[in-house]
Amino acid sequence: MSTRETRLPELWDLVWQNTVSTLWIVALVMLIGGLLGLLLGVGLYVSRPGGLYQNKVVSAVLNVLVNFFRPIPFVILIAAVQPAARAVVGTGIGNRALVFAMVVGSMFAIARIVEQNLVTVQPGVIEAARSMGASRLRILRTVALPEALGPLVLGYTFAFVAVIDMQAIASVIGGDGIGGFALQYGYRQFDTVVTWTAVVIIVVIVQLVQFGGNRLARHFLRR
Repeated sequence: MSTRETRLPELWDLVWQNTVSTLWIVALVMLIGGLLGLLLGVGLYVSRPGGLYQNKVVSAVLNVLVNFFRPIPFVILIAAVQPAARAVVGTGIGNRALVFAMVVGSMFAIARIVEQNLVTVQPGVIEAARSMGASRLRILRTVALPEALGPLVLGYTFAFVAVIDMQAIASVIGGDGIGGFALQYGYRQFDTVVTWTAVVIIVVIVQLVQFGGNRLARHFLRR
């Protein structure tokens, strides 16, 4: 019985092109989604009961918003936000639509990560800053966020890995990336060598990011 020959040698240019596409798409999503998620997570933290700016209405609205979007599987979210993607980025397919969907999908997950890590800051530290006359904004900037920085780094590292998973579904709406490459040239053409090459590249990227995130988190936790 003959063995199917792999096409990997003739696909190396596509492998590197899609690897680079994966890196820039994920970096862009983490920049935009990470910033929006940080702002939303801080809003959840400060508006919660007992928070620096506690507000029941704002807290309820933000929690409903996050809880609505966070459980939606990404493959369904892609289709659900296509009309919004057309309105915002001008297209419902391709890399721009993919980035839009990934930002929406990641920001709400990151918001909850930010909130949960800020909540771990010891209340005594906050109260000590209050007793010294520090304003609520100053407490947030100089006490709460720095105290939670180590866990936040680990949280963002976890989010990065999740965004890599999202990007692997890029082919659903015609986006570039190593995940879509693996599906098109590996899985659909029964080329296991191509599939596993893409898997190894994704694993290496994740391991490097996880290693860097762990070291950075340890640095902040020692401070």
